[in-house]
Amino acid sequence: MKVGDKHYRTIWVNEDGWSVDLIDQRWLPHELRIENVQTVEGIATAIRDMWVRGAPLIGVTAAYGVAMRMREDASDAALDAVWEQLHETRPTAINLRWALDEMRGLLRGIPEADRAAAAYRRAAEIADEDVELNRSIGRNGLDIIRQIAARKKPGEPVNILTHCNAGWLATVDFGTATSPIYHAVEEGIAVHVYVDETRPRNQGAQLTAWEMAGHGVPHTLVVDNAGGHLMQHGMVDMVIVGTDRTTADGDVCNKIGTYLKALAAKDNNVPFYVALPSPTIDWTVHDGVKEIPIEERSGDEVSLVWGKDEDGKVRQVRISPEASPAGNPAFDVTPARLVTGLITERGIADASPEGLAKLFPDRAKSNAA
Repeated sequence: MKVGDKHYRTIWVNEDGWSVDLIDQRWLPHELRIENVQTVEGIATAIRDMWVRGAPLIGVTAAYGVAMRMREDASDAALDAVWEQLHETRPTAINLRWALDEMRGLLRGIPEADRAAAAYRRAAEIADEDVELNRSIGRNGLDIIRQIAARKKPGEPVNILTHCNAGWLATVDFGTATSPIYHAVEEGIAVHVYVDETRPRNQGAQLTAWEMAGHGVPHTLVVDNAGGHLMQHGMVDMVIVGTDRTTADGDVCNKIGTYLKALAAKDNNVPFYVALPSPTIDWTVHDGVKEIPIEERSGDEVSLVWGKDEDGKVRQVRISPEASPAGNPAFDVTPARLVTGLITERGIADASPEGLAKLFPDRAKSNAA
């Protein structure tokens, strides 16, 4: 996507051919800061401390981390060690494990002398594949927006509610939940997006709103708890969210608060869609509530917030009493029964074992075997 007149991806190999440049998203929307990362430890920090975030982007970043380690030490021991080191950074997003498994599986069968070059090639391929997956998600989701637009009165926009950031900043480009929106705008369909602020890290307010403004998409920032009210009053035509892990049965694990949006959507007959590339499907898990590990992050993310003061300085302030402890589960699980459909690169699937298996028979069969 473009920032001003320049096209950006969220991550790319530096001109030196081996280190990685990435957008440090902690500083958005106030500053576009590019960081150069030269070590596996730096990659681990970028993932853990959310310089990069979003399941697809986390996976790509980890793949480049493996490539960096292979450049330093291409032994089997080093390959196993970097898998463990990066896997523990974010336990919920399945793309992380998928990318690490992909890299290790490839490199195991390659002579050590060839592993670094092969690792960088595969990491770049994973990045390019993510872009194309998200482009296809956008085209498939566009059909849903077209159908809703056809039922609207002339001049009325399709009103879409989002949660968290499942935009191009959460992927390499295009985004998942935002890709259909961008495709609709490019086609000339009138849309309006209600952007959930998404506490505690405010990824909606800081990232999705920044994306919408940069792409010229009409949007309104709302507090997390406004979604149900908007739906009750007929102000939302559809909800689109992303996901960090989706089970083989269609349960969806996403940023905390997604479940509440799905409940409100169900109660008000508002279609609730989840946009996901297939690497986000965990074919080994069936019951999301019982089986998906939920990351518990620092309570400081709840008690402290970042913002720009009147002098233009970005700083952190406390919003709660120092004596009050804060809990911070980062994700929740939305049961498949609340999901209208899963928008994938191969089409739109029912949130069910049969629905996913119909679109991905090869992977469902492979896992069953």
